[in-house]
Amino acid sequence: MQTAQDPRHLRRTKIMQALFAYDFSHTDVPTELAELIPHLPDIDARIVQAAPQWPLDQLNKVDLAILRFSVFELFHRDTPPKVVIDEAVELAKEYGAEHSSKFVNGVLASIAEHEQKAL
Repeated sequence: MQTAQDPRHLRRTKIMQALFAYDFSHTDVPTELAELIPHLPDIDARIVQAAPQWPLDQLNKVDLAILRFSVFELFHRDTPPKVVIDEAVELAKEYGAEHSSKFVNGVLASIAEHEQKAL
């Protein structure tokens, strides 16, 4: 696990916070989200597939922001899945609700497992 002062952790935190804010405004796209925003329909579809009992509009907005960035990182970065999931769980513990870390872990593990089977 990375420390709270690790530059990669801080960057992920900043992106998660920008996604959280973007979910309310949908107007100005911050620079750190420019690459991610075009992939949102695919990312959201993967989240819905992994957690069909939780429609996106009913998800905790912090959890949704963490999931969106983490799914983007799983499919568009060379970061190992275990690192992505661990980092997402840490963000959920830090910013989410009481059970957010378990929810985020389960959804991301399901998505990563589904992708591994598809290979």
